[in-house]
Amino acid sequence: MAYDHITWAEEDGVAVLTVNRPDRLNSLNTDVIREMIDAVDTIRDGVSSARCLVLTGAGRGFSSGADLGGGGAGGGGGGSGPIDAGKVLETHFNVLLERLFALPVPFVTAVNGPAAGAGCSYALAGDIIVAAKSAYFLQAFVNIGLVPDVGSTWMLPRMIGRARATRMMMLGERIPAAEAYEWGMVSEVVEDAELMPRTLEIAKKLAAGPTKALTLIRTGIRDCMDKTLTEALMVERRNQMHAGRSADFGEGVMAFLQKRPAQFTGK
Repeated sequence: MAYDHITWAEEDGVAVLTVNRPDRLNSLNTDVIREMIDAVDTIRDGVSSARCLVLTGAGRGFSSGADLGGGGAGGGGGGSGPIDAGKVLETHFNVLLERLFALPVPFVTAVNGPAAGAGCSYALAGDIIVAAKSAYFLQAFVNIGLVPDVGSTWMLPRMIGRARATRMMMLGERIPAAEAYEWGMVSEVVEDAELMPRTLEIAKKLAAGPTKALTLIRTGIRDCMDKTLTEALMVERRNQMHAGRSADFGEGVMAFLQKRPAQFTGK
């Protein structure tokens, strides 16, 4: 599939997906989301050999969220009659979020400038979230009479607690990167010029790691957050069984015994 609204590059086991609509602050419509899904699916389907995915935005922002005037909210906006603003979530936006959560490799986001609305959700979906100092996070739905979506009401309370999530969603305030870090919303904050170098440093380390174990970690954390201790112990037991059957486990043990760096292959 040829891409008109995103770019896709692979190097050293890292795939970088960049939303490439800088003139629209990387706003998202069905065409953009369709391309993003197609790109992400190349990893799921084994077409891409990438062992880590990085998501970022071109220009001065990560993403301003749904393109309200161009197919981003219920297929459009500004019409004279009521629309089903949830339909496009079911057919496109939520599909992409679930694809990102189900990736068989680690997922890192590099947040430059604003991450608003759906863009905020995709930014916060990363296993590791690196934010530039100029970045900010915004749940602006209330300002246009809508409710947070694309997983926001599921992710944010778990990341920052109910009180902060409610404040963020009901007041529609910008949360600067430094405050987002204090709240536990992002993994780290760096100087703007260091955003991609630092993100790629992390991504390359993950890409060289034991991919199956890393994937089980990313899914295991989410799986256990709402479980009892006994249920979580069973999840860990199951995941350890799968990790222990990987070639990377054998390599890791041999490297440890031989006192050398492990050479993981992701198998």
